[in-house]
Parts: sequence; C-alpha cells; structure tokens
Amino acid sequence: MASTTANLNADKWGGGTRPMKASYGKLMMWFFLLSDAMTFTGFLISYGALRMSNAAWPVPDHVFSSFPGGLHHKPLIFVTVMTFVLIVSSVTMFKAVQEGHRENKNGVVFWMLLTIVGGAAFLGCQAWEWNTLINEEHMTLSYNPFARHTEDGVYLEGDGHEIKAGDTFKAGDSYMIHKHDGHWHRLKYKTADGVVNKMQFGPQAFGQLFFCITGFHGFHVFTGVLFLLIIMLNVISGLYVKRKNHYEMVEKVGLYWHFVDLVWVFVFLCFYLL
Repeated sequence: MASTTANLNADKWGGGTRPMKASYGKLMMWFFLLSDAMTFTGFLISYGALRMSNAAWPVPDHVFSSFPGGLHHKPLIFVTVMTFVLIVSSVTMFKAVQEGHRENKNGVVFWMLLTIVGGAAFLGCQAWEWNTLINEEHMTLSYNPFARHTEDGVYLEGDGHEIKAGDTFKAGDSYMIHKHDGHWHRLKYKTADGVVNKMQFGPQAFGQLFFCITGFHGFHVFTGVLFLLIIMLNVISGLYVKRKNHYEMVEKVGLYWHFVDLVWVFVFLCFYLL
C-alpha cells in the first residue's frame, strides 16, 4: 500500500501532468498577460483619479474631432475606425489559430497575414492621430491647449479661427489655445460678474497620460506585429509542422494579440468616451 502511494506521488511530481491541460508555454504567457494587465490597470486608475479631481479636464468630443482629408468637427469618428480595424484583426487572429488546430498551413499564413495588415493599419492610424495632435493642435507633454470652462462668460478677443469676440460660453464648454508663429495666443474673456481673465492652459496631465498610455499600448501593438511576422515566416518554413503540436506558437501569440485588443477597449472607453 505504501509503495502504491509513493508511485502515485511520483507521477504527480514527475512533470508529465499538464496543469489545467495547458503547456508550460501557455501558462507563462498567461502569467505575463496577468502582470501586464496590472500595469495597464494602474495607468487607467491614475487617469481616472486625475480626471475626476480636475474640473477643467478637456471634453473628448472636442479634442478628438479631426479626420483625414482636412475634415474637422467629426467627434470620435476616426478613433472608431481605428478600434474597428483592431477588433477585426482579433477576428482574423482567431481564424489563424483555428486553422492551426486543423493543421491547415496555408490557412494559418493567410489569416496571420491579414492580422499583420490590421495591426500595421492601426499603428498608421495612431501615428496620424499623434501627428495631428502634436503638429496641428500643438498638444505635447508640457502644453495642453484643450481645457473646459468652469464658469459662464463672454469672449473679448478671438483667436482668428472659430471663436469670435462677443461669443458667449457656458460652464463646461471646451476651448483650445492656438499657437501661431511660435507664440501661444490666449483668449481673453469676461465672466458674468465682470471680471476679465485670460484663458489658462489645460491640465498638463491630460497630454502626459494620453501620450504615455496610448504610446505604451502602441508599443504592444508594434511588438505584436513583429512577433506575428516572425511566427508567420516560421509557419511558411514548415517549422511547426515538424513539431506536430497543432501550431501552438500561433495560439500563444494569439493570446497576446487578443489581450492587446481587449486593453484597447478600456483605453478607448477612458480617453475617448467618458
């Protein structure tokens, strides 16, 4: 009886049993994604705390209203396109994993290629958005031209673009300070009780958090595209056919890609919708 118990214990600790029927590689990927999720959670909680503590926080509809082709005042349309592209790439990644389970090499290559194209398209969209905010709207880590009025008033001076002297505004309306010829042009306004003020820059934390968090996510997308490209080349070479493990490496990178897509949903919710 004692020998039988010893043999059973030896089998349990011998390394032949897979926890939850998952390989070592998959478990390590899950551990990595869990730790990465905690990092993003910390970033987004910080964003939420700072936003709730600042009454002059910009309104997303006003900040993210540009669209390629010189179109303006199209709130959130462009970022919706970005999100759609990334979600579709998650679907194509799922199809690649599915074809791997079927041992369909050509199918894996086809769907992985579409996933790579989707990831590259998302990065291109993000590059355009950053370029617009930095070079056209002049938002940087140090300056944030977007803010929100905290009191009613009347503009005394306009910036020569959308706002004109005499225009009224209500508490909660957004505004943007433009930069021309290397100089910032602030708007002068008068409050309801007759006090004359100049607009202040928006909270610096908005630009800092936006570029850091979306940049961190963009880095994940960029590395994901590189991993996908390398693994796709391995699939083409027949490496995973020799291993006879149903393209497990494709499944592991698929977990990473789905995680990146899921994180973007929360980034989209925090920065663009709330």
